[in-house]
Amino acid sequence: MEFAEVVRRRRMVRRYDPDRPVPPEAINKLLEYAIRAPSAGFSQGWGFLVLTEPAERAAYWQATTDDGIPDSWLAGMMTAPVLIIAHSNKAIYLDRYAEADKGWTDRDESHWAVPYWDIDTGFASMMMMLGAVDEGLATCFFGVPVERVESYRAAFDVPSDYTPIGALSVGYRAPDIASPSLKRGRREIDEVVHRGRWAGKTSGNSATI
Repeated sequence: MEFAEVVRRRRMVRRYDPDRPVPPEAINKLLEYAIRAPSAGFSQGWGFLVLTEPAERAAYWQATTDDGIPDSWLAGMMTAPVLIIAHSNKAIYLDRYAEADKGWTDRDESHWAVPYWDIDTGFASMMMMLGAVDEGLATCFFGVPVERVESYRAAFDVPSDYTPIGALSVGYRAPDIASPSLKRGRREIDEVVHRGRWAGKTSGNSATI
């Protein structure tokens, strides 16, 4: 599939065909794409937990959601035959940039304007999402509720130095109801791109530089 078509087809899909398993080779291909993502200093401070068995997926939903009857969003998401939880590891980055070729030997987090460990893991997740489209699969990236992170860690023995930044549901798309958020429409390029210098109205503010 041409790259432009992959980008055009990428969607957040919230309901999957529960009777159509994802081939193991397709899952492995997505993970191979993930580790090809860029990372600061080639630190590669990410880790992925793959859940394919029904009991594993059930344990994930039990650890990360409230008990009771699931709402329509959760009921749809629970049909996904594969979950891939992406984690970042800040310590790997701090250690990498304390090496001789980088020189931040104090490992001070203040050197970092933004948390590249999370950003790079997001890059890896997007690589999987685009790769899934090319494989004829669908995905949705969603967060682990902050109040459920510890129960998630306990359920799957996730080390404390790995932070779950989000989960990726993977499967074959089933008929679904489009998210009402799509009614907002896609912002045009002229609304979000500034050429040469930042000027004009943005995000509802009228301040001009």
